[in-house]
Order: sequence, then C-alpha cells, then structure tokens
Amino acid sequence: MEILNQLGIDWPKIIAQIIIFGIVYLVLSKYAFGPVTAMLEQRRSRIAEGEANLGTIRENLAATQAQSAAVLDKANAEASRIVKEAQAAAVAIAEQKRQETVAEAQLIITKAKEATELERTRVLSELKRDFGRLVIETTSKVTGKTLTGEDHARLNKEALSQIG
Repeated sequence: MEILNQLGIDWPKIIAQIIIFGIVYLVLSKYAFGPVTAMLEQRRSRIAEGEANLGTIRENLAATQAQSAAVLDKANAEASRIVKEAQAAAVAIAEQKRQETVAEAQLIITKAKEATELERTRVLSELKRDFGRLVIETTSKVTGKTLTGEDHARLNKEALSQIG
C-alpha cells in the first residue's frame, strides 16, 4: 500500500475514474454503439436483399428471352409452313392458272413475312418494356430511393442499349 502511495496512486481517484469509465462505456454502448451497429446490420440486410432480387431479375430476364425466342421460332415455322403450302398449291394447279397462283402465293408470302415482322416487333417491344421495368424496380430496391422521371428515362435508355 505504501508503494502505491509513493507512486502517487490515490485509491479514491482510481475508483472514481473506473466508475466514470464504466458509466461512459454504458452510455456510449446504449446511445452510440447500439444504433450504429443496428444501422450497419440494416444496411447489410438491404444489400443481401438487393442481391437476391438481382438473381430473380436475371431469372425473369432469361425466361422472357426464352419465351420471345419460342414465339419467334413459332412465327418462323408458321411462315415456312405457309410458304410450303403456297408452293405446293402452285405446282398442283394447271399451266393456264399458274401465273395467277404464283401471284397469290407471293401475296401470302408477303403477308406472312409482315405478320412475322409485326410479331417480332411486338415481342421485342414487350421484352424492352419488361426489361426496363425490371431494371427500374431493381434499382429502386437496391438504392432504396424513389427514382425520378429523369432517372427512369436514363435507366430505360441504358438498359435498352444493352439488349438492343
């Protein structure tokens, strides 16, 4: 005890400092460390949720692309079928009707190609619209803010340039 007094250690002051340190630690852990830790955990969970949403969007995009490819294949098969039918009909008709049949076949082919092109345009339009919507929804969820009209337009333009 005398050695501690010779070193200048005063027990009442040390005990008071330990108590003050404990109080400061408790106050900081309740009002400073706790909210900061909670905020960091909330951010971590939002980031994880955003990554999960990104996976879902990728799956949706792949499904949409597969669906549009199937629609295009079906339209092409239908166009091929129509072309083959027109050619078979042209061969079966007598020589005097041949010129008339060829003209009708060409008309059918043109209509089939126009229908195929219209269907393709419609499917691509739907794909672009859905892709833009998915990108905007994902961006809104990941960033956690409401996007302005300008943000919507910019994101749509960037997304469409990626797929178009």
